[in-house]
Order: sequence, then C-alpha cells, then structure tokens
Amino acid sequence: MTLRSRILILASALAVLAAIALASVLHASARAERRDHTQAGGPKITPGTVTLTAPGRMIFRNMAWGPHRDELTTTPASAPSGPRTASGVKCLRFYAASGTGVCLQAVHGPVSDTYRALILDAKLHTTAHYDVPGIPSRARVSPSGRYAAWTAFVGGDSYAGTNFSTRTAIVDTRTGAYIPSLEAFRIRKDGKAYQSADVNFWGVTFASDDNTFYATLATKGSTYLVRGDLRTRTLTTLHQNVECPSLSPDGTRVAYKKRVKGLPKDAPWHLYVLDLKTMRETPLAEPRSVDDQAVWKDTHTVVYALPGDYGADLYELPANGTGKPQRISVSAVSPTFTVS
Repeated sequence: MTLRSRILILASALAVLAAIALASVLHASARAERRDHTQAGGPKITPGTVTLTAPGRMIFRNMAWGPHRDELTTTPASAPSGPRTASGVKCLRFYAASGTGVCLQAVHGPVSDTYRALILDAKLHTTAHYDVPGIPSRARVSPSGRYAAWTAFVGGDSYAGTNFSTRTAIVDTRTGAYIPSLEAFRIRKDGKAYQSADVNFWGVTFASDDNTFYATLATKGSTYLVRGDLRTRTLTTLHQNVECPSLSPDGTRVAYKKRVKGLPKDAPWHLYVLDLKTMRETPLAEPRSVDDQAVWKDTHTVVYALPGDYGADLYELPANGTGKPQRISVSAVSPTFTVS
C-alpha cells in the first residue's frame, strides 16, 4: 500500500469519527434541551416576555439546570408550580416592587468573577448599575420602588459562623444617590451612642414611607433588629437575636430567622414573626433551619427557600404560627409577588 493510500484511509477514518462525535454531541444537546423544557416531569420553561408590573405574578430566579438556569422567570402567583416563562436576564439575587427591580449578578472574568447590582425597570431593562464588593447575599426594593438595597459577603460566605464580614448598600433609584455602606450611619444601642470596629449589617427591608427601613446589626457575637432612618442617617436597636428581617405589607410585623440554642452550628435558625408594637415573638411552624430572608406573599403568608435538588425550593407558611409548610415551587429562589 502506498503512502498516499494510507493517508487517504486515515483521513477517511478521521472524518467518520468526527461525524460520529458531532452526531453524539447534537443528540445529547437535543436531549438536554428536552429535559430542560420539561424539567424532568416538572414545569415547562419557555422563553418569553417578563415584566414587573403584570398583576398576580410570582417572579423568581430559576435554578433548574439547562439553558434558562439563573434566569428570572415568572408563573401565576396562584399556580407557582406551573409552566414558567424565562426572561433571559440572569440574577443571583433578585427583588422588585412597583415596577422597579434589583438584580445581583455575576460578571465572569478570565481569572475570577466580579459582581454588580443592576437596577431594572418594569421591562427588565437596566437603568443603572453598581459594583458589588463580594458574593451577593440579600436584595430588597422599597414598596414605592424608590430605594433598593443589597448585601454582599466581603469576607466569608455564610452567616452560620462568626468569621464573616458584610457590606450593605442603599441607592435612591430616582436620583442615583448612593450609600455604599450602612457602617457610615450613627448607631444608638440601648439608648446610647454606640461604636465598634466589628459591626456588620445585612438584610435590609423597607417601610412604605421612603425613609424608614429595618436591618440586622451584628456586634460582639450578638445580632439585633435595627430601625434605620435615611434622613438622619441613624440606626436604633429594637430587639435582640434577629437576622434577615422582612417587614409585613401592613408594616406591623417582621418575619425573621432566629438562632435557637441546641441546633447545629451550621443550621441554627428557626423562623419567627415579631410584632413591632408589643415586641412579642411568634415561632412559625417550620421545624427545619431556614437560612433565607423570607418574603411576604400577603399579610398572612410568608414564603422562603430551603435546600432542594437543584439548589433551592420555595415553601409557604402562615405567619401566625399555625399550619404546616407547603412546597410551592421547585428549583426556585428569590421570589417577588406582584399585586393582583
């Protein structure tokens, strides 16, 4: 056999192998896409239009593997486990109110990721963006849509231990006025001015007056619910052992996670609701540890995430301490409910 014949045979064999490999890749890709769109027997996901003002919707980060993973998706709030419409906008954390959204997003670089906060309009168009100094953790928008807040880990990556540091920012979405860290605010603890190098803040939640907000303050190994005032740049402690507060729609209660003695160090929290007038605590009927900033679906119901097969699933529970947890959506996190 001549050298030319051998080369032709080798070239033909390589061409056949390449064709087989390409066919296998295409077949696997088609199967993966089919699996993604059927969610392994779960809700179907299709691309489409997602807006922040469509009434009666739940908007959230889809966590199922496939081409729409991490995208903001929507379902009817009355059927949260139903078919999903995917927006194409990817977020790690998300929240929205009155047609304004905040999306905490990863920017993938050649060596490492960086992070940013996008302010979104009702059609999910970016109107402003800000650098985020660490791993995104919490996000909120005020009821009017005027203010947005976010928290990032700048040291460590979990609230469970004590070796972490956070940075919490607030921005006026109308004027662009930007507060890069709540550490610039004056603190009043137990009625006295307070300063300490170890203070951390996280988990902002806004009242309806576009001035008052609540958050967690951590110092000297303890956590506190603080009430913030944007005009006076002050923070006042209200109640101990409160993390990731979420203000009810009527402004009278805060849902939060509370460290409970006897639970594992990596899962130490139970959900509670605090009456802001009486400071009476009500434990909610969720026996598992919840590491999330709960969302109020309405004045009677809170929604929160627990670990699931694809990262997290969403559950709902009455806010008065009765009932049982109900899973409402799989492979989902960071929900927002639009007004019906």
